[in-house]
Amino acid sequence: MISISPDPLTVARRYAAAAAGPAGWPVPLRFDPTQRWYTRLASTADHEVWLLSWLPGQHTDLHDHGGSAGAFLVASGALTEETVVRAELRPRTLGTGVGRRFGPRHVHRVSNQGNVPAVSVHVYRPALRSMTRYHLDGGRLRVAEVAEAGVAW
Repeated sequence: MISISPDPLTVARRYAAAAAGPAGWPVPLRFDPTQRWYTRLASTADHEVWLLSWLPGQHTDLHDHGGSAGAFLVASGALTEETVVRAELRPRTLGTGVGRRFGPRHVHRVSNQGNVPAVSVHVYRPALRSMTRYHLDGGRLRVAEVAEAGVAW
């Protein structure tokens, strides 16, 4: 029998739809004024699901997902994703209900550049084992740090 993994954006949409608001998440949603808040909602043999909250101004560093592919969906608010295109960062704003899939070599930075809190659901396949953080230096990606699951998060 052939097993087909679920589309990661479809999985993210299911979690967001099931929550139907801040009180509906399987864990209490939190907003931390000092850093993005995140928690793992599920882990299966082929993927994992994370819930993140973002206050205005909070962001990730430029990073990859250690070879994992996946998707993220903005459950509320808006997030800006910046990807490297021709040696510079190109922004794309995603509003409530908008998501995007990404491959195993995807490098991006995500931020809440708005003035209201945001919530997002992230699905990784396979589960995250590491994340590499980068600096964009002279149009080239330079490794700043490799963070490992169970150590850095």
